[in-house]
Amino acid sequence: MQDTKTHNTYQHNLYPDERGRFGDFGGKFVPENLMAVLAELETAYKEAMQDKAFIGELNQELASYVGRPTTLHYVPRFSEMVGNNVKIYLKREDLAHTGAHKINNALGQGMLAKRMGKQRIIAETGAGQHGVATATVCAKLGLDCIIYMGEVDIQRQSLNVFRMKLLGAEVRSVDSGTKTLKDAINEAIRDWVTNVETTFYLFGTAAGPAPYPRIVRDFQAVIGREARQQIMQQEGRLPDQIYACVGGGSNAIGIFYPFADASEVELIGVEAGGTSMDPGMHASTLVAGRPGVLHGAMSYLLQNEDGQILDTHSISAGLDYPGVGPEHSYMKDSGRASYVTASDATALKGLEALSRTEGIIPALESAHAIGYVLEQGQQGKLAEGSLIVINLSGRGDKDMMTVAKAFNVNL
Repeated sequence: MQDTKTHNTYQHNLYPDERGRFGDFGGKFVPENLMAVLAELETAYKEAMQDKAFIGELNQELASYVGRPTTLHYVPRFSEMVGNNVKIYLKREDLAHTGAHKINNALGQGMLAKRMGKQRIIAETGAGQHGVATATVCAKLGLDCIIYMGEVDIQRQSLNVFRMKLLGAEVRSVDSGTKTLKDAINEAIRDWVTNVETTFYLFGTAAGPAPYPRIVRDFQAVIGREARQQIMQQEGRLPDQIYACVGGGSNAIGIFYPFADASEVELIGVEAGGTSMDPGMHASTLVAGRPGVLHGAMSYLLQNEDGQILDTHSISAGLDYPGVGPEHSYMKDSGRASYVTASDATALKGLEALSRTEGIIPALESAHAIGYVLEQGQQGKLAEGSLIVINLSGRGDKDMMTVAKAFNVNL
């Protein structure tokens, strides 16, 4: 099969439009004093993307500092466990500096902030990987760094909290609401509104007000561009399916977007099914939610009949979020991508299976996609001989305490 570009209902080169919308989703639902800041950011970003010197420096740092390209790695023993003669490749973002895909976006935005003359950087984090990546980039670029993190996430991601502090960041605990990622974003936005002139908000996922969904997507699209070239080199054709976990959606949009014009490639996002699909027990926004406004953008949300945001649960802190990026919402409604759910138990099975068959311990976030593919294969739901790519968005070191507790192991 040739690497041909085909047309489908998701016209990815046209979105976001000039209003920062992906169809009906996205936009800027923010306080008035942030509108000018967002306009400044959009202008600075467009100028930077047209500056050959900036692009050259970014590409050089992605290669020498981040370690790109990451490998597209065939996993034969895991493929055999899945069954049906499928052939599975992992896009190894766990091999990037700091251990996850988050560094791609943090580096790009950090360089943009420095170009704009912004010395004070704020960010939010759930699993801690975006916080670590932001702290890492700030240390490298000599920028001040403040990370907002929910109290619950601080407890279950204590190793990453220490890493952030060691890198020189100030970690501010958030004890409001569910004390997780949603609440960390709320506090970061409050800080940003108060300190707009000196502060750059280094947003971690492909959500939030325009132009953030596009900026994050563009910096993460290096994942999919590499994967597309690599699978053609290794297999001579595009994959039948690409799977990625979805919380806010940055790793998924990063690998989906460069394949969006290839309609023969099925794109599947795997959300956190938690312990059940009862309200408050999962974080499957696209599977169980409906459109609304959260954190500055129109997108699918988990909300009650009155529009109040529901509590969420996931064993993985990075997926424990009631919203999702607007481009994923548009991909769902246009039919370009489909979204499914995997439970905590499924994620743990995936993590254990990949660890024992391939010697690769995935992050709990990524394990949702791995576990889902494993279950689909063992239930005979994958087509015979399918060529599959799974985005392994991060490594599992940060999750060992959580996994040990789930397996009733005392460390």
